Amino acid sequence: MNASEIRQKFLEYQEKRGHKVIAPAPLVLENDPTTLFTGSGMQPLLPYLLGKPHKDGKRLSDSQPSMRLQDIEDVGDPRHTTVFEMLGNWSLGDYFKKEQIPAFFEFLTKIVGLDPNKIYVTCFIGNEKYGIPKDTEAAEIWQEVFKKAGIDAKIAEIGSAKDGDKRGVKPGEHIFFYDDHENWWSRGGGIETTPIGDPCGPDSEVFYDFGEDKQDVEKYGKSHPASDGARFMEIGNQVFMQYKRNEDGTFSELENKNVDFGGGLERIAAASIDSFDVFKISLLKPIIDKLEEISRKSYDNNTDEMRIIADHLRGAYLLSAQGLKPSNKQQGYALRRLIRRAILKALDLGIAQDFISEIIPIISENYKDLPDSILTTREDAIATLEKEERAFRQTLNKGLREMNKMVAKDSDGVLTGNDLFKLQDTYGFPFEVSVEEVYHQNIKLSENYKAEFDAALKEQRDRSKTASKGMFKGGLEDHGETSTKYHTATHLLLAAIQKHINPEARQHGSNITPERMRLDFNVDHKLSDEEKKILEDQVNEWIEADLPVSFREVDKNFAKDTLKVKAMFWDKYPDVVKIYEIGDSENPISREVCGGPHVEHTGVIGKFKIKKEESSSAGIRRIKAIIE
Repeated sequence: MNASEIRQKFLEYQEKRGHKVIAPAPLVLENDPTTLFTGSGMQPLLPYLLGKPHKDGKRLSDSQPSMRLQDIEDVGDPRHTTVFEMLGNWSLGDYFKKEQIPAFFEFLTKIVGLDPNKIYVTCFIGNEKYGIPKDTEAAEIWQEVFKKAGIDAKIAEIGSAKDGDKRGVKPGEHIFFYDDHENWWSRGGGIETTPIGDPCGPDSEVFYDFGEDKQDVEKYGKSHPASDGARFMEIGNQVFMQYKRNEDGTFSELENKNVDFGGGLERIAAASIDSFDVFKISLLKPIIDKLEEISRKSYDNNTDEMRIIADHLRGAYLLSAQGLKPSNKQQGYALRRLIRRAILKALDLGIAQDFISEIIPIISENYKDLPDSILTTREDAIATLEKEERAFRQTLNKGLREMNKMVAKDSDGVLTGNDLFKLQDTYGFPFEVSVEEVYHQNIKLSENYKAEFDAALKEQRDRSKTASKGMFKGGLEDHGETSTKYHTATHLLLAAIQKHINPEARQHGSNITPERMRLDFNVDHKLSDEEKKILEDQVNEWIEADLPVSFREVDKNFAKDTLKVKAMFWDKYPDVVKIYEIGDSENPISREVCGGPHVEHTGVIGKFKIKKEESSSAGIRRIKAIIE
């Protein structure tokens, strides 16, 4: 069964279990200043897991493309990828452990066809300090599930992963108890950092065993499900949200308990072909095959390079097919980085010519089953990526010329780490390429070139962190109070612009930090001091009126045609959109498609003050403002 078939069978299976199959969220979230990309299957469902009712009921399922660039340096090993797809099902106060655990086991063994003898699971060992008992309920359900499959599953009480590295797995053991570092879910991480008022609880992870021979004992210790070796690979996690953190730090059971299940499509597909190398599954192997053909080199001898190219171009395609363009800012920069890293690794394989146009059609074919509501600009993706490839190759050529100029200027013909940093920072010529060229051309490097480069890079990063403090802290829980106020104030400002300056004004970009807000909008002239004063006064008037802020989820066409919501790129939105309204819902002063976060009423925002108005680009003006 290939990956596309597994995705289809999973959704069909969940539908038969009474789940409503919902559309996945875009990788690039609209109007969410807290995260660059959708980073998990549950991220778009978090408001509903926290108590908000979902319009489609209490049983939901989807397959969610996700991206985590924090894993980018790990790509090259057999299982890490920056982009992945999460199969998910959720119970919002409906069924719980005794329904979820057998269902996932049945899907893996009866539908995907995995050998039950190769399935291992973990449960929460409990925490005496906080009075949270061992999750014997989950372990007993697992024992019964294994028993029905003809397996006498013994239980191992491991505790910590470190203890497991010393102990390993004993014959017959399939169920393992670990502490909260492995088997507890909260938005804050472990038990100690669970936020007050948040639902949380134990989880039960499911692993596939690729064989004891895959474990490097000398490097990782003895194999067990939570070890770092290659023998066991997590293929799914069932989070049982059954507790709430109280104000005094204790935990109490929730009346309505939730299930949040996520299973890695790529990893389940790898288990289905009994390969610990996810790059051999149907979503990635055709890319590898093409790279072998183009480079005339084998995958076995060039695994790192080919894995990185396959992963990065897959991610680049999914982003560009959702309308994202390469740039030097935020999500656009992430896309550019993926493309450039892929090109550099292609150079390592000896692929000096443009090659992206030969790879992207393969990736596009692999993802033909993803809905058009996600991949809204499939046809434009190849052109976008080809253009970026040509531009970067020109950058590389320019970098070589600048490198030779630097060498010629130095009396000893030596390049320093600062030179290498300038080549990267100013001319876009990456450090690793510079070093490779240095050796190719027999150019001398300063003795401490790496330390000099690292120092220059650290200084730049420190400056960057200072300038962008508060942006993209990663995770939906990071909706800070000040940023939330700024987000709502952005809506008020746009409404004021539409009322007093240009009724057809639309947002052409925004940026929010805890220190200020920025809004780009279309208008054909520089705003006068009088116009800025009018906007400032209007926003403050609405703030002082303490208007209610509310939202509702409606059909996209209803929002566009009946509610007359004005938005750009309607074709990029899913079938159901979230509408935020400020003021009377019958005649609000602002009604926009938005994902939040927002204050509940405008009176808490504070005094709004415009600090600067300037040109952003042709026909686009930019306002920067603060809240005092």
